[in-house]
Amino acid sequence: MAESVITDALRALIGVDTDERVAEVTTTGCRLFARAVGHTDLVYYDEGAARARGYRSVIAPPGYLGTPIYAPGAADTPAVPGPPNSPYPRILNGGTTYEYFDTLVAGDVVTSRRRITGFQEREGSIGPMLLTTSETTFTRQDGTVVAKMYATAINY
Repeated sequence: MAESVITDALRALIGVDTDERVAEVTTTGCRLFARAVGHTDLVYYDEGAARARGYRSVIAPPGYLGTPIYAPGAADTPAVPGPPNSPYPRILNGGTTYEYFDTLVAGDVVTSRRRITGFQEREGSIGPMLLTTSETTFTRQDGTVVAKMYATAINY
């Protein structure tokens, strides 16, 4: 049997929060995302329609948790990076699910922190794979946790 690629260094990453990422929920972002995925409810497009239904502004459609703030010259890290020093150079999304606790609206600022929850090795039809599971928590500017994302990344 081959030596495990899940090293002590990788195991030490389990449960550790990554650096905070900041994203803005904008009216344009909500509208573009809603249009791209085919939502037709006016609460995703029209502030008056959203307010009439009790929201503070245009609401963010499911799956849109803001647009990361870009700063020229700052490190640009991927949302779901593979584990460091993986012997497998390719990465594939093995599945993503969301759990929502509150609604985001245009004008909200969201911070997120990702935590690796585990590693698993598998043999696939194309060879060995390393699966990395993670949980990302999204918090609105008022301190309210608005969503969690559970993801699996496959390195092969």
